[in-house]
Amino acid sequence: MKSNSFLRQLISSQHKKWSNKFQCYLLPWISPFDRNDKAVSSHFLIFDHARPHPDRFPGFCQLHHMTREVRLRFAPSPTGPLHIGGVRTALYNYLFAKKMGGKFLLRIEDTDQNRFVPGAEEYIKDSLEWLNITFDESPWNPGESAPYRQSERKSMYMQYALDLVEKGHAYYAFDTSDELEAMRERLTAARVVQPQYNSITRTQMKNSLTLLEQEVKARLASGDPYVIRVKIPWKEEVRLHDMVRGWVMVHSSTLDDKVLMKSDGMPTYHLANIVDDHLMRITHVIRGEEWLPSAPLHVLLYKFFGWEDTMPEFAHLPLLLKPDGNGKLSKRDGDKLGFPVFPIDWANQEAGETAAGFREQGYLPDAFLNFLAFLGWNPGDDREIFSMGDLIEAFSIERIGKSGTKFDIAKARWYNEQYIRSMSITDLAKLFSADAAADGVQVVGEKAESIVQLLKERITFPYELWAQGKFIVLPLDHFDEDIASKKWNQDAVKVLSAYAQSLETFTGLFDSTLAKSMLEAAANSQEIKLGKVMQAVRLATTGSGIGPDLMGVFAIFGTEELAKRIRFALATLIVTD
Repeated sequence: MKSNSFLRQLISSQHKKWSNKFQCYLLPWISPFDRNDKAVSSHFLIFDHARPHPDRFPGFCQLHHMTREVRLRFAPSPTGPLHIGGVRTALYNYLFAKKMGGKFLLRIEDTDQNRFVPGAEEYIKDSLEWLNITFDESPWNPGESAPYRQSERKSMYMQYALDLVEKGHAYYAFDTSDELEAMRERLTAARVVQPQYNSITRTQMKNSLTLLEQEVKARLASGDPYVIRVKIPWKEEVRLHDMVRGWVMVHSSTLDDKVLMKSDGMPTYHLANIVDDHLMRITHVIRGEEWLPSAPLHVLLYKFFGWEDTMPEFAHLPLLLKPDGNGKLSKRDGDKLGFPVFPIDWANQEAGETAAGFREQGYLPDAFLNFLAFLGWNPGDDREIFSMGDLIEAFSIERIGKSGTKFDIAKARWYNEQYIRSMSITDLAKLFSADAAADGVQVVGEKAESIVQLLKERITFPYELWAQGKFIVLPLDHFDEDIASKKWNQDAVKVLSAYAQSLETFTGLFDSTLAKSMLEAAANSQEIKLGKVMQAVRLATTGSGIGPDLMGVFAIFGTEELAKRIRFALATLIVTD
């Protein structure tokens, strides 16, 4: 521990630096301990336009967490494939943790066994590994907070629920499903907008608040089914500061008495989440906007447990929206519009479900991460290309927007194109050669590199290298009939015949420049403008009417292969005019 005198010196030096840079104010937060000059920590508040942003002030975070290591977690449920919204949440947690020099944990929240899907946990692991989002602690890399599956922590939750019961912040509820349904029907008939089990309706239900103590004990002793519910205060304002949205205030009268422990002995998300975050010493919770309505309950639970001093800071991320902005992005939207919403392919053989992933569709992991980072965050300038290291350096919670972000698949493709173009010819040639080998064709070395050099500016996905370039190495055996019917004529035959003859008699170094000059000479010799037959030339040599730079293709062919293709076209195609 540091003495107050030391802390005040540190505050003074940091205040001067921060105030000059950020126009902020550093104020001491006086506690009763200060009067006795006792060691204290976390007694400082920063106000920047009435909204603190600790991530903007690394020095502040060092002070604020002087005795606490910055620790964040990603806590998915293994109920199916990991949506890209969840991947973005994992990414933002990872970036913030690394920016602050902290730890990043993975916790599997599998308390809802009814929704557990076999293979989902492995899918989460594989997805994040593909994207190089790594964890300091996880089920596969355990640390001091193990275990990291909530199902393996089951035995510890009941004691915390019972602790709340003893403190008067929770109670036993013995209501049957029929009684709960009757309560909802009664409230609906009374035109209650949101029928719920709350501070008013609990007085009319079968629980330890309404039953005699002897009856409660008898029911527990006889093994009657029960749940443990949180006891929400009747009239209290719940406040929390969200790092994205600022202050959030909710009146307790709008909250219901959520179940904390289910009748099967498993905790609900709310209890397990709070207990685990506390025991794992989580300092910041970055999660989706859909959890914002639960945040007031979580704040109350921290208060009820007496853990307010170590309650993490919250940041609720904006939704990922459909491309038109109308509603949350779903798998159905991706299926309808022709793009994936999951990082990698998913298959549930038991349910017969399959879903496409970005990886299998040809997206590069770095490009996909770069794209994902900008779905709700921006660096504050016009830069768009960021490596993982760049993202870690630039990332800040204050640059996350409050409103939902439209999903733009065209932008995802653009990012992929940029990353492909930044790859070396050698690396692209390896991809090309691998796909060729998969088709039983061997293309390596300079020839593979020459082909990808022609194609790298034309493709969006790596697999398109072979798809668009295989015509160069495979024998020509067909022609585009539509192009042939429109462009194959006597002028084309004359020019190509002359061109083939000059190629067959040529000896020397053949390149794209020479290929073009010889073709122009052949056209001139027939007194035909080259532009009139250019598409027919492409058709005769490649079988198609479109493709990469034709003279570059001719240079790869060489004179012998080029002449051979022209002769095949002259013998195969029929002039119709």
